[in-house]
Amino acid sequence: MLPEFKDIEKAARRIEGFAVRTPVLESPKLNAVTGSRILIKAECLQRTGSFKFRGAWNMISKLDAKKAKGGVVAYSSGNHAQGVAAAAQIKGLPALIVMPADTPKIKQDNTRSYGAEVVTYDRATESREAIAEHYMKERHAVMVPPFEHADIIAGQGTAGLELAEEAAALGLRFDDVLVCCSGGGLTAGVALAMEALQPQAKVHSVEPAGFDDYARSLKSGRIEKNPKPSGSICDALMSVAPGEMTFAVNKRLLGEGLTVTDAEAADAVRFAFEVLKIVLEPGGAVALAAVLSGKIETKGKAIGVIASGGNCDPGLYARILNREV
Repeated sequence: MLPEFKDIEKAARRIEGFAVRTPVLESPKLNAVTGSRILIKAECLQRTGSFKFRGAWNMISKLDAKKAKGGVVAYSSGNHAQGVAAAAQIKGLPALIVMPADTPKIKQDNTRSYGAEVVTYDRATESREAIAEHYMKERHAVMVPPFEHADIIAGQGTAGLELAEEAAALGLRFDDVLVCCSGGGLTAGVALAMEALQPQAKVHSVEPAGFDDYARSLKSGRIEKNPKPSGSICDALMSVAPGEMTFAVNKRLLGEGLTVTDAEAADAVRFAFEVLKIVLEPGGAVALAAVLSGKIETKGKAIGVIASGGNCDPGLYARILNREV
């Protein structure tokens, strides 16, 4: 069954005391630059450094520890990995995470720091789903998918619920809400929250150029795939295609899908550091990049932006700040 807003409300109660109610930032400089009021949901300050903990805990906290003695298995480019590992650690369950060999070291190290076992693979030649399936069956474990599960989508949607509540407290009605998008779980959750709480808002997926499967799928009305598995500094946003469940939600609720270049994402990372004083990874900055690069009309509007994660490789971050990227 597809998730509904009531599932997000239940998830909000479930994650309370475990996930962080992250701050919503407003910058006078950003408002002046864009001619609008922009609220930024700083999920880079979430537990494990991204929104992913929300969905992971919402699903894993519901597991019966006796029936899940084999623990949990997940596949992830890094942020979901950390969210699952942290949630499993709290629940007292073993976790095995299948991660691309080219995942930034900081994401692999952080995942291991939560007690998870990491198995790497070549994203160009191997199937992460097949590898994870093997370990799930071998260990009699529970699979925790990165986006294709109602509990995952509902958990991620709590970020949208909180953003909508913060806007209402300020008397703002969003015209647009921009969400960093890969498989579409966060986007679907935010869209469901906005449908219930800010129904006038158009929610937009934002992706890196060359990995715009969601934008193309929304345009064609059917699931489209990316032609290649890697090749962007936005390592968190390179899912091959939208999930069937997430697309079923998003094709009904989303406005136009937006894309930004790697250079525009890097500009947004620098802006976040220099002006907002937060650390964003490139994939976590694409929604902000869409605003800064003019991919959407901003003048006179109220816009919500999900800054989805801040687990950036230190070497890449230094190059971005030094304008080498």
